[in-house]
Amino acid sequence: MLFVFFFLSSGVFLNMGGSTVVPSELRITTIKQEPYATTKGTQLEGFCMDLLSEIANKVGFRYKVQLVKDNSYGRQDESGNWNGMIGEVVRGEADLAIAPLTLTAARERAVGMTKPFMQTGISILLRKDISEGAGLFDFLSPFALETWIGVLAAYLGTAACIYIAARLSPCEWSQAQSDKHRFSFLYSLWYTAGALTLQGAGHHPKALSGRVICCSWWLFSIVLMACYFSNLNLSKTPESSRLTVKGFEDLASQDRIEYGCLASSSTLAFFKNSNNPLYRRIYENMERTNSFVSSMDEGIRRAKEGNFAFIGESVSLDLAVARHCELVRAHEVIGMRGYSIAAALGSPIIKNLSVAILQLNEAGELAYLRSKWWASSCISAKAKPSALQPHSLKGMFLVLSLGLGLGTLVAVLELTIKSRRKAAEQQKSCCSVLTEELRLRLRNGDVNKPQENGTLLLLCPAWQIGGYKLQAVCAPVTGVAVRQTQTVGYVTHLVAIAAVAVSLLGLLMESRLASHCRRLRRGSQFLRAAA
Repeated sequence: MLFVFFFLSSGVFLNMGGSTVVPSELRITTIKQEPYATTKGTQLEGFCMDLLSEIANKVGFRYKVQLVKDNSYGRQDESGNWNGMIGEVVRGEADLAIAPLTLTAARERAVGMTKPFMQTGISILLRKDISEGAGLFDFLSPFALETWIGVLAAYLGTAACIYIAARLSPCEWSQAQSDKHRFSFLYSLWYTAGALTLQGAGHHPKALSGRVICCSWWLFSIVLMACYFSNLNLSKTPESSRLTVKGFEDLASQDRIEYGCLASSSTLAFFKNSNNPLYRRIYENMERTNSFVSSMDEGIRRAKEGNFAFIGESVSLDLAVARHCELVRAHEVIGMRGYSIAAALGSPIIKNLSVAILQLNEAGELAYLRSKWWASSCISAKAKPSALQPHSLKGMFLVLSLGLGLGTLVAVLELTIKSRRKAAEQQKSCCSVLTEELRLRLRNGDVNKPQENGTLLLLCPAWQIGGYKLQAVCAPVTGVAVRQTQTVGYVTHLVAIAAVAVSLLGLLMESRLASHCRRLRRGSQFLRAAA
């Protein structure tokens, strides 16, 4: 009976979740900082106040909150004494300190720290108009690299099918024609490019097979252009800005934007004590330009004024972005660390607090509190559309493939029907007539123009570009010379097309290679720092 009376009179009780003994009413110290703890009337509210309430319900204690007297988190002076919330816990003036207290080795030696209830790091805050930039190849952004390769293959395949259909179909050989009416391979490329830009390119196929191929290509071009311009328009909206300063390497390699951090902060200590050459260069630049700020509000204000990048903890910067729509945070976050609750060194309540924090994290309560107090006041912006992948346009490619196959098949049928009729008139076998027709077409000969004494008046290949034509007349040569000249011309055309394709692929890959090289440099710096 006396044993029970002793515990009741001493103001402590046994926690039902374990054997840890804790005071019945804890003295809590905190600091006023949005959104962790703010004043509403006579009460305090914020993320830390909600977190404290949830932990108290789980552990089972009552508490009384007071603001820290010197409005400081806690730093150790040269004599080893602590100020701020850490100092109040060390001196026994408070049982717990709940605030965005960074878990550091020095604080861990002075007080007991719980498991982190929030993870943060160091990042960069800038104004949008100085962080936005247009890339050299932004016009290629609506489609992925694989999609552009597919479009190039479709273009070359369509031009080849138009050329083959024009060579095979009798309708394109029904009468003697000048070269400008023929679908040479170069003219087929020009015609296909004109159809892709919805401009047209002169003479159209007369044969049914060529028209089937052209119709499928027109349909493909219309849908492709609609997808391209729609995605390009969305990617150029102000909300989908592209950052020129993506990380600390970009920041350190330029001198147009001044940058700084909070004076006497853990962020400054991180750069000052780092052995990483990049981080040391950033610290030396801040020290040389004396670009430190005295408060978080001053850093945000200077970032809003422009031409200043504020370096701080990512959680605080995210809050600034949510409150000030003209600001944006860079993607890179370094020096990951956690926010913890501080208690007296060796206090038995630390374990229970850590367990409660882990339970809240597993239940999603911490994520809910984060979304509640970091809600953005800006108008919701549309996310930047991702580049269209080939599978998104598979229906278009399927329709085009069917059209190309059907048109080529119709051209073969047209030639076969003509060969059967001609074979019946000349009383020859259909195969021999078909072989002769194919030979004449593949040799670029005129089926209606006879040869004279084994020679052929040859017109050199005409280059037809819109309404302009370049043509040279060659001397009469034999059939062997004709075939050699044609072979050289075809090889030249193929080499030119291959050069254009390689150039386009080089342009497409340049931006990808630049980003990969940047990641490799950052990775090597990280490995050197870790070593």
